[in-house]
Amino acid sequence: TMSLREHALSLFRGAVGTVRPAPMLKRALKLQGDGCPQLLVKGQAFPVKRDLYLVGFGKAVLGMAAAAEEILGDHLTRGIINVPLGIQESLQRAGMQEMLLKPHSKIQVIEGAKNNLPDEEALKGAVAILELAEGLTADDLLLVLISGRGGSALLPAPIPPILLKEKEKLTKMLASRGAAIQELNIVRKTLSMLKGGGLAQLAHPAQVVSLILSDVIGDPLDIIASGPTAPSSHSVQDCLQILTKYNLLHNLPKSVETVLSSSPTKPTAPENYSHVSNIILGSNTLALEEAKCQAERLGYAALVLSAAVQGEVGRVATLYCQLIQLVCLAFTSLGKGPLSDELRENLLQLAAELQIPGLDLDEFLQALQGLGSDRPVCILAGGETTVQLQGTGKGGRNQELVLRVGLGLHKAQATGASSPQGRCEILFLSGGTDGQDGPTEAAGAFCSPGLVAEALQEGLDVEAFLRNNDSYTFFCQFQGGHHLLVTGLTGTNVMDIQAILIRAM
Repeated sequence: TMSLREHALSLFRGAVGTVRPAPMLKRALKLQGDGCPQLLVKGQAFPVKRDLYLVGFGKAVLGMAAAAEEILGDHLTRGIINVPLGIQESLQRAGMQEMLLKPHSKIQVIEGAKNNLPDEEALKGAVAILELAEGLTADDLLLVLISGRGGSALLPAPIPPILLKEKEKLTKMLASRGAAIQELNIVRKTLSMLKGGGLAQLAHPAQVVSLILSDVIGDPLDIIASGPTAPSSHSVQDCLQILTKYNLLHNLPKSVETVLSSSPTKPTAPENYSHVSNIILGSNTLALEEAKCQAERLGYAALVLSAAVQGEVGRVATLYCQLIQLVCLAFTSLGKGPLSDELRENLLQLAAELQIPGLDLDEFLQALQGLGSDRPVCILAGGETTVQLQGTGKGGRNQELVLRVGLGLHKAQATGASSPQGRCEILFLSGGTDGQDGPTEAAGAFCSPGLVAEALQEGLDVEAFLRNNDSYTFFCQFQGGHHLLVTGLTGTNVMDIQAILIRAM
């Protein structure tokens, strides 16, 4: 029999594999017919009357463009993609040829946005994309590839006379005064030519088909990469409100004042987007669906908790620890009783505080109880947690989450003499689908309840590592790095994936 660890790895790889650019595009995109060819996207047909153009921006777009060019062949007239600095070299080094364009590609690659910040190179790429879009006619088709991660920083085109450095300075001032990411994006969109539906409007009257890889909880079209092909739900009024809230209305650059005073007061009406189709090709939900199918093939009773898990990493760890306790109780026929009721109450309260969108925990717990105790259980989840940095260590949110779950399971075992965990085999995994967790080469890690006790035997104090946000160093030193999840670059990104595997001993 395979170990839980092998199962977890196989589920994680399967989930990531299904949202990798090449397989994802090949499943969704086809070109049909010769006389008047049609582009088929997930069953929707778009006639290619004259020329077919391609633009794209974001971290995973290089692999998407390579796959798209293979599918489109000679029908592709020309393309421009804006990708992060150094990505071609990284993929080359990693031996991922399938993610790179062929030598005589019709697609021009511009690298920019060093450290994920808009810069002159990114601006050059954005302007080239803007000029291509402006020149299109009603008979042209523009295929837009969008990868959420890094997509926004790679598409800076401030409305003249605003200069890039003025827009950046304003964004930094907002951030330093505590503006939330949503607020920053609203201001950026209002001052940008391409964001907030700008690209789609410039490409009118051409048919615009947008293929999107989502890295945002809930897949909101107007938020992913700041929504260049989606109607913005915000107006200049919203932008002014935010600037007023952070006391910046009276020290704006002259250029920003000029643009704000001449901006339309209402967002562009949705009916002005009738020439646009936005299609989500890859998302955390799709990755979790694939993992669930694989778990069922491996004999697990599998449930997806949520693709929108968010919140502070310590609280999310508590949620997972309590879920694990509950499943173990069900396995040991203690599933009905005061301990089980108390856990349920705690879980419902915690879920309410975390405000995980779309999660009906009551319904989930009922489904969990209905699984019976004859099969091993697999609980899957995804999303993106946040870490409050207190220390100076090296790690990432996935490794820290795993270490906190390990500590939580250890404490639960230490307090309960009749701890149900003792009769179950448990594994918890968390990893970033892009193959990188924080500034490390690990994608994440996994643990079982014995982690803390085993670490103590090696002289490693888990709590001290956590206080210093130093989860990566811990996992490198513990059992020779055996608990690190290392996948290498994946060329995709749909946030993080967690798996809980439990079987009776």
